[in-house]
Formats: sequence, C-alpha cells, structure tokens
Amino acid sequence: MKTIIFICGVYNILFALFHLGFWKLFQWDKDLKKLSFANKAIMQILNIQICYYFIFTATICFVFPTELLTTSLGNWFLVGNSIFWLIRMIQQFIFLRANHYKIHILTFVFLLGTILFLLPFLLLQ
Repeated sequence: MKTIIFICGVYNILFALFHLGFWKLFQWDKDLKKLSFANKAIMQILNIQICYYFIFTATICFVFPTELLTTSLGNWFLVGNSIFWLIRMIQQFIFLRANHYKIHILTFVFLLGTILFLLPFLLLQ
C-alpha cells in the first residue's frame, strides 16, 4: 500500500516538472504578452503556486505514508487529492472541448491521478 502512496508522490513531482515547463512548452514569453498586465501575472502566479502544491503533496506522500494510510486526516488528504484530480479531469470537458489525442491523453492521466489517490482509501475500507 505504501508503494501506491509513493507512486502518488512521483505522479505529483512529474506534474510539477510539467508545469515548470509551461513557459517553453506554451511559448509564454510570446503568448502572455497578449494578455493584460494583471492576467499575465495571474497566469504565472497560479502556475508557480500549483507547482508548490504538487511538490508539497509529493513531500507528504514521501514522508508520511503510514499516516496517510492509518489516520482520518491522512484518509481525507488522499480523498481530497483524488477529488482534485477528478475535478481537473471534468474541466477537460468544459474548457478543452477539442477532439485531439493530446487532450484525450491528459484526460486519461487525470483519471489515473483520481484512481491513484483513491485506491489506498478504498483498499483500506
């Protein structure tokens, strides 16, 4: 069971790295210039904050796997993260309605996160 928690941590580290690549991947140096000063700042601030969240969540998974599995707070943490990924997956259908294989891959990856974080909770019940 601790292996699944470890995988959850790795999953979040990979997403932090992915988000850190947004500046190059999405050519933010050019594209964000089209936005207002405030929106440009908000996009970058939100991205940095989500990176922090992913790293923080991964750290909790790496340092406190037993607590995540054996305490109510740990269980709520796992379920809450599962819901985070579920909501993110649902947002794919709301904001990215294009029928493109990259969007479908991301949808599957978000479903994987939903399942990864929920699995330890379900297996312990």
